[in-house]
Amino acid sequence: MVPLFSLWMPIVVSAVLVFVASSIMHMALKYHHDDFRNLPDEDGVRAALKPFAIPPGEYMVPGLPPKTAWNAPERKAKLIEGPIAIMTFMKPGLPEMGPQLAMWFGYCVLVGVFAAYVAGGLIAPGAPYLHVHRYVGAVAFCGYGLALMQHSIWYKRAWSVTLKSLFDALVYGLVTGGVFGWLWPHA
Repeated sequence: MVPLFSLWMPIVVSAVLVFVASSIMHMALKYHHDDFRNLPDEDGVRAALKPFAIPPGEYMVPGLPPKTAWNAPERKAKLIEGPIAIMTFMKPGLPEMGPQLAMWFGYCVLVGVFAAYVAGGLIAPGAPYLHVHRYVGAVAFCGYGLALMQHSIWYKRAWSVTLKSLFDALVYGLVTGGVFGWLWPHA
C-alpha cells in the first residue's frame, strides 16, 4: 500500500500535463469545433427568447409536469407537436475563461486524487511502470470519460461528440497513468 499523501507529486504533475494536453486538443487540433450546430435563423431565435430574461440554468421544453400530469393528453400533444429541447442558458457577457480553467484544473487534480487513492490501495511501492500505468490510467479514464455517455443516452447528444470526448478521456487517462508509472514510489 502507498499512502495517498505520498502521491501528491504524480497527482499535481498529471493534472498539469492533462491541462496542457486538453488545451492543445481543444485550441490547436480543433476537432471539437463542430460539436455544437448553429440554429436556423439564430438571430430570430435570440430575439424571441431575449424578452423572457431567462436566468442561467438548465431547461426542458416541454417542461416536466407534476407526476399526476405526466400522461395528460395536453402533455402528449406538446411532445408530438414539438419542438422538444433541452437548453442551457448562461449569463450574458463575454466568456470568463479564468474561472472555468481553474475549475478544470481542480477537476484534473480531483481525478488524480481518486486514481491515487485506488492505486495506492492496490499497488505496492516499487511496482513496475506498466502495472501502475494500467490501473491508474483505467481509473483516470473512468473519471474523465464514462459519465459523458449519459448525455448521448438520455439527452440525445450526438454520439460523434461523445466519442470525441471519450477519445480525450483516453488521452487524459494515458497521460495520468504514464505520470503515475514514472513517479511511483520505489520500495
